[in-house]
Formats: sequence, C-alpha cells, structure tokens
Amino acid sequence: MRIVVGVGGGIAAYKACSLVRKFTETGHDVRVIPTESALQFVGKATFEALSGNPVHTGVFADVPEVPHVRIGQEADLVVIAPATADLMARAASGRADDLLTATLLTARCPVVFAPAMHTEMWEHPATIANVATLRAHGSTVMEPASGRLTGADTGPGRLPEPEEIFALASLLLERSDALPRDLEGRRVVVSAGGTREPLDPVRFLGNRSSGKQGYAMARVAAQRGAQVTLIAGNTIGLEPPAAVEVVHVTTAEQMGTAVDKHSVGADAVIMAAAVADFRPVNVAAAKIKKGAHEPNSIELTKNRDILAGLVQARRDGQLGGLAIVGFAAETGDEHGDVLTHARAKLARKGCDLLVVNAVGEGKAFEVDNNDGWLLGADGTEQSLDHGSKALLASRVLDALGPLLR
Repeated sequence: MRIVVGVGGGIAAYKACSLVRKFTETGHDVRVIPTESALQFVGKATFEALSGNPVHTGVFADVPEVPHVRIGQEADLVVIAPATADLMARAASGRADDLLTATLLTARCPVVFAPAMHTEMWEHPATIANVATLRAHGSTVMEPASGRLTGADTGPGRLPEPEEIFALASLLLERSDALPRDLEGRRVVVSAGGTREPLDPVRFLGNRSSGKQGYAMARVAAQRGAQVTLIAGNTIGLEPPAAVEVVHVTTAEQMGTAVDKHSVGADAVIMAAAVADFRPVNVAAAKIKKGAHEPNSIELTKNRDILAGLVQARRDGQLGGLAIVGFAAETGDEHGDVLTHARAKLARKGCDLLVVNAVGEGKAFEVDNNDGWLLGADGTEQSLDHGSKALLASRVLDALGPLLR
C-alpha cells in the first residue's frame, strides 16, 4: 500500500518517526510530507532514511512529476501526525499553500488526523469547528490522549502513541471506508483482560486472556465518539487507549463491582473480559509450601455471572434500555461444535449480541488477530472474518449501533 505520512510542526513530530517505521516494517511504501515548521523539530534526512523516499515540503520540487497532485491521487491512506491546530485549520478551509495541504485536496483515500496541541487550543471553538468540518468531509479525526503536554501542562491534546495511530490507520485499510462517528453522546462500558483469583500471596488462578480484544473494543468505540469506561483486569503491557477512562481491577468480584457501578446510566456494556468462573474457597495468608502441609486439593466456589446479572438487572428495570454484548470463548466437544455451544450460551445468558471465538493454540488469546461469529438475540448470525482485533471490534460496533438507535 502507498501511505502518506504528513507531519505538522509540533513538538510531537518526533513520534512520527516511529509511525513511519511501523508502516515500512509492515511492507508499505511510505512517503513523508512534513510542513516547513515540522523540519524545525525533525530533520529531512531522518524522514528520508526511515521511509526510503525523498522528502519535500513545497510544490515546486520535481515539477515534471506534478507531486502536489500525483501523491494524493496515488495514495491508499494519508495519516497526519501530529496534526496541529494550524494544519487542521488550513486543511479544513481547503488551503493548498504547501505540498501537504495540496496532497490532502487531491487524496480520495481514507485520511486520518492525529491531533496534538495544548488543551486550550484543542477546546477552542475554532478548532472544534475545524474538526467538525474535516469529519464532515469524510476524514477521520482521532480523539487525542490526555497527559503531559509541552512544559508542565497536562490535559487532553496529547498525541496518541504511534502504536495506536498505526492500529487505527491499519483498521481503515482493512475496512476501506471512514470510521463513522455514530456513537457521539453515548456512554459505553467495556471490560477487558483476565481476572486473577488468589490462592496465596504468590499464586493465583487465571487464564490466557491478554486484554487485546477488549482494549481494541474500547479504542474503536472512543474513536467513534463514545464516552468509554474500560474496566481492565490482567492487561500487562497494554497502553491505555486515548480518550478512555481506565478502571483497573484484579479479581472477578472486583470486576463485577466495577461493572455494576459504571453500567448505571450507560448506553451499552461490552463484556470482553475473560472472567474466572471459579475462585478458591480459602486464600492462604502465607505462601503454600511443599512438604508435609501441602494441600491434596483446592476447594473452589463459583463466581457470580456478571453478564447474566446485567441481563437480569435490565429485566428488573434497573438499567433502562442498556444494550448488552457478551463474549464467548468456545471449543467443540462430543456434545457439539463451537456454534452449538455458543447458541446455547446466548439463549442462557439473554444478551443482545454474543461474540463467539473458537479458542486453542494460536487462536483468540495472546495474539493480535481474531475471527469468529456474531450471534444476535433475534436469531441473526454473522461471520466475523479473520483480521485485526480492531477490525473485529469495528464490526461488532457496526451491529451495536442500530440497537442504540
């Protein structure tokens, strides 16, 4: 694929280097187009070395090739990172006074803006209007992260990490269309990762869930405009998604308490976490050691079913018209295949949608890609093609949107 990485003139321009490398390492042909002010932060030679292509800022370089038209026409994706307030203002008004803005006018492929600026600039009415204009023109404008900005300032306006920009850009290549803003004004709760049930101060019962699918659900929902609360179990090594509130928990009991709290007033709950079905009845105060006092067995008790509890609370009128999405990791056995067990689980749980993954070595858990089926309470069944976990998340949200409307 031909990828154009536009770089605005902000301190976060150095992060564009990692983004360029991610695209080139995954086999894409990358053309970097910085603004003149971006070259005050990162030199031209750096971008040329990382991309393997020449770097220009003006429309009068390589005139016979007509680059101000040709680059945009031939691009499969344009990513602007960082997208400064000035650059987005020029793009929104249709300016074409340098190579980057001219390229934006000629591009007919997906375009992603990753904003980076101080909070006051991001929240200014002019920027808000420019963002709305860019989205109305079909561009995807990411929600920025919150955190440390230039100097001692903190707040929303921080550039999302290169990994997150890359994931969203890759999703647009997989979808081949713009990411809709169909969740504006909606509150969505997502659970992710595995729970850990302690045996003693050292050991626990757990599972292989990495949390990647739940994080993808939260990330894509936030970029579709939702106000997202992510309730995260064991998700070691995962960066919090931009514009998402993260609540960390450890056990199934803690996760259930957090889901109960945050589902009140929410429009949807997506239970992507792998919650332990059982926990030890007794938790040793000291490490269980080998020897005369080691246990012959460990007595377990059931954890409460969080998903079924949500459905029951909705039936009881406690959660209004909350839409509920469940996840099921299944294997076939002598009693039926994956879909047979999944259909029975959907009927038993009573949720609106059930995402079904066939699990096993190299499937669903601890990997970057996923596939499966999406079952609806109305009897519909949709195959979820193999692709990134962000793609699967976007397809689930495509199905969730009509339930909210």
